Amino acid sequence: MGSSELLIVLDRDSSTPLQQQVCDGITELVGSGRLRPGEAVPASRELAQQLGVSRTVVLRAYELLRAHGLLTARRGSGTRIAELAHDDARRREHRPVRTALAPQPPRATDGGDALWQPWEPPPMRQSGAELDFRHGTPALANFPVSRWRQSLHEAYARADAAALGYGPAEGSPALRAQIATLVRQSRALDATPDHILVTSGATQALDILVRLLVGPGDVVVIEDPSHTVLRQVFGSSSATVVPVPVDEEGLRVADIDERVRAHGQDPARVRLVYVTPSHQFPTGFIMSEARRHALLAWARQRGATVLEDDYHNEFTFASERLPALAAARHHDTVVYVGSFSKTVFPALRIGYAILPPRLVQPFLGIKWITDRLTPTITQEALAHFIATGAYGRHVSRMTRLYRQRRACLLDGLYEHFGAGVRISGAAAGLHVLVTLADARGVAEDEIVRRAAARGVRIYPASGYFVQGPPTEPTFLMGYAALPAARITEGVDLLASAVREAAAPR
Repeated sequence: MGSSELLIVLDRDSSTPLQQQVCDGITELVGSGRLRPGEAVPASRELAQQLGVSRTVVLRAYELLRAHGLLTARRGSGTRIAELAHDDARRREHRPVRTALAPQPPRATDGGDALWQPWEPPPMRQSGAELDFRHGTPALANFPVSRWRQSLHEAYARADAAALGYGPAEGSPALRAQIATLVRQSRALDATPDHILVTSGATQALDILVRLLVGPGDVVVIEDPSHTVLRQVFGSSSATVVPVPVDEEGLRVADIDERVRAHGQDPARVRLVYVTPSHQFPTGFIMSEARRHALLAWARQRGATVLEDDYHNEFTFASERLPALAAARHHDTVVYVGSFSKTVFPALRIGYAILPPRLVQPFLGIKWITDRLTPTITQEALAHFIATGAYGRHVSRMTRLYRQRRACLLDGLYEHFGAGVRISGAAAGLHVLVTLADARGVAEDEIVRRAAARGVRIYPASGYFVQGPPTEPTFLMGYAALPAARITEGVDLLASAVREAAAPR
């Protein structure tokens, strides 16, 4: 149905003139709230064609409605429902209170199990007064919108009928070729475009892999701590999800078999192991070479697939970078997942998976029936953005900016808390994990509440741990979206909130 159509039914056998029936129909639509003040009605010629009447009938009906104050007509803006009808329309309808929609688990889980709690809090609505240290939010205000617009314009200028239709489910050939170049140069991962499939964000890639690789009686191993949304992705499957602890070297591979058996499962049933080796979430630890070798050896022995989520790998501040896990010699056991959400912007919704040959066709089959395709023109624009060097320049600028903002946050935390603060994850990514040792005994929620009263939003880390949550107040603090001056102000206010919460009563 076209947006300009009106549901008006005319009775040609009635003694009521057609123009009056049109008037009555529009009046009823306004009274029921289906037409609202300020909304446009169809042009007279268009409505006449829709109703199968002469244009004169509609013109006379519109004249009557304007005479009764129900319609207004202005040059350049068409004919619209008058604002004077607002009060009458409001009395006739009961509008529900608009609240933000909140996600719920797609299948029943144990609400008391730490594995499923909590859901991510919604982003704070920015009014300019809040200081939101939310993790995972890039510096969107610094994105080169005008340059991106040029790539979009170029993509639409070159678009033919095929580009505007249903494109290939595996993604744009141009974008897949550019991704192959990016991961070869920055992650030492030599993959052909035939093994690269474009997805609607990294989350879709994870979801498809779960559908593809695990079934009833199988086991999925995840890191502990880990992202709560990730747990729900895996928890939506029929597999058993087993959290395994991490330490400063990454996933404790030697603990996998023991943890799986503790859940009453056979380690031979492990089908998928999820890791974030470049920047573990939320600790920020980088997986050591020894652990990487151990994990790949374990996966080959058990016949399991390793799912490498390489988020934040573009923003590394350490002097030495390790290649992707999938770049190892036996990379056929690893699926590599990446995304442009943090390097470009989250609303782009473009991610990708780099797959061993055995998984390409089955993965594509699930992508085909669940999503069909990721928007083709947007992919072409991104390919152009990368090929012209705009993407590389943007990432370089953002790395310098994030390095400055990270330094500002660390300096402020050490200035206020000194030896009483422990920080991990500063070597990469867009957040750090902050432990306030001097505030032991003070509840995280109390610090959060007092900080919020000062206009500062921070995020407790305990919910990311399934077992062994921190015994001291620990927070995930993102810094990428806040200017340096705001970071300094926010840390000052946070320190004040912590002192107040820790003060003897």
